[in-house]
Amino acid sequence: MSNEPDKIIYSMIRVSKRHGQREVLKDISLSYFYGAKIGVLGLNGSGKSSLLKILAGVDQSFEGKTVLAPGYTIGYLEQEPLVNEMRTVREVVEEGAQELVNLVKEFEEIIGNRIKEQIDVEYVFQELDDLPESFEVPQGRTKPWGTGQAVLCCKDVVKEPFVIINADDYYGKEAFVKLHDFLLSREDLGREFTMGMGGFILKNTLSDNGTVTRGVSVVDEDGLLSQVHETTGIKMGEDGQIKCDSEEVQEWISPEDKVSMNMWAGYPEFIDYLAEDFKDFLANVKEGDLKSEYLLPNIVDKLLKEERANVKVLETQDRWFGVTYKEDKETVQEAFRGLIADGVYAEKLWE
Repeated sequence: MSNEPDKIIYSMIRVSKRHGQREVLKDISLSYFYGAKIGVLGLNGSGKSSLLKILAGVDQSFEGKTVLAPGYTIGYLEQEPLVNEMRTVREVVEEGAQELVNLVKEFEEIIGNRIKEQIDVEYVFQELDDLPESFEVPQGRTKPWGTGQAVLCCKDVVKEPFVIINADDYYGKEAFVKLHDFLLSREDLGREFTMGMGGFILKNTLSDNGTVTRGVSVVDEDGLLSQVHETTGIKMGEDGQIKCDSEEVQEWISPEDKVSMNMWAGYPEFIDYLAEDFKDFLANVKEGDLKSEYLLPNIVDKLLKEERANVKVLETQDRWFGVTYKEDKETVQEAFRGLIADGVYAEKLWE
């Protein structure tokens, strides 16, 4: 992915505008670079609003030409309210982001309104175009940039020790307790970044309905993570041995190996690191590559290889549940019914 700080995304070429006999804009030429933040200053009646309406595409009655680079759109919020407009400013802005507003409302109705009775809740959103200054979304890419970018979206909200999880996975109580205690201990592992990882047993994370992808880990004698291999095509073979797509990992993988399941514990300085490392990742995305992702297991593995991080692997015997395939849904529901029957969880969890 190229870094293009000098790319022009909008141009106005010799634009003039009249209101009756009065000329408010005369022979205006300008260009905006990608990432630019520009204010328009002028006396009342000097043509600021006329200029912005032409820029926004609202006013087409002018002389000259405007050019918007392919792949970009223009948003415009009226300075004056529309005639007979009864909506509030917030309602107007929300309408412009209706898809996102609907998503938040749906989440709050199902989960958020219940959780906020127990803990403080903040919302952040992962956007495809939420990129560092001077980077742009490659034409044709539709998928966000992966779990590393997702965590980076929390930079302005998370200022405390934190745990990262996949929101649609079940991890069990044991892992949460161990990661919580690890963070509170402030254990110094002797490197720039101290982290913890929920160490799930591989055989406890498989699906009966197809292959899975896991961060297969190598743990040293001190219980520290030494390698993590993002591995696809993992399944249990008929001979009771693990099969996977990686020839390298296949040589040593076993059902008892630890896997990360994207359950990590860390401190705010790790998010600060992501802010800089994400730029390096983007700078190395090849032209035409629309699928590369900035993934947490790869990020952690990079820090391990650079000897900048130590990661304590906190083993858990809990079984992981998740819906990788639609056929998994019934199995997961049955597992939760069993947990309720065994008294692990109340039947009415939020009451």
